[in-house]
Amino acid sequence: MEEKKQIQTRLRRIEGQIKGIEKMIESDICCRDILIQIAAVRAAVNKVGGLVLKNYAKTCLVEDENNKAKNDNYRCFFRDFYYVLKVNSIKTE
Repeated sequence: MEEKKQIQTRLRRIEGQIKGIEKMIESDICCRDILIQIAAVRAAVNKVGGLVLKNYAKTCLVEDENNKAKNDNYRCFFRDFYYVLKVNSIKTE
């Protein structure tokens, strides 16, 4: 339960950062400063993704109530992990 609270706190902080960026744009703040804040938000989102992934690994890689084999859970975990890595490595032009 502590992990959930930590993730929610981080998401609220990210929400505040996004609102701050929006105000910076409205106020015609220097693009360099805006880009620095955008980089900070991206890092924060990646951290949240890592926490969710860690929680997923701890809670979802055990046999569930349907007695599915652990191998299926591991296979799903690594498929999802690969997807997260792939999404985070996408370069923008």
